[in-house]
Amino acid sequence: MEQWILINIGIIAGLVLIGIILTLVFWKRNKVENIQEPNYQVFFSIGIIWVPVGVVFMIAVNFVIGISFLSLGGAYLAIGLANKDKWKKKE
Repeated sequence: MEQWILINIGIIAGLVLIGIILTLVFWKRNKVENIQEPNYQVFFSIGIIWVPVGVVFMIAVNFVIGISFLSLGGAYLAIGLANKDKWKKKE
């Protein structure tokens, strides 16, 4: 029984070590100052899709899930419309 505890502790320690290494690698890679502004037109498009999905889920599947999809769609629509002046123009 003691050996299972030691094996579990070793596995957990290994996973924590791998997590720390991966976090440091990704943090170092993403330190680049090339941060782009989000595409707010995509937020609007996702909102357009999620609002009807929320209505369908409210009616057919589960009211709570439908409300959550509906509210997320409304939030995405609001974000997209609030930043309409920052939409990327098609050339």
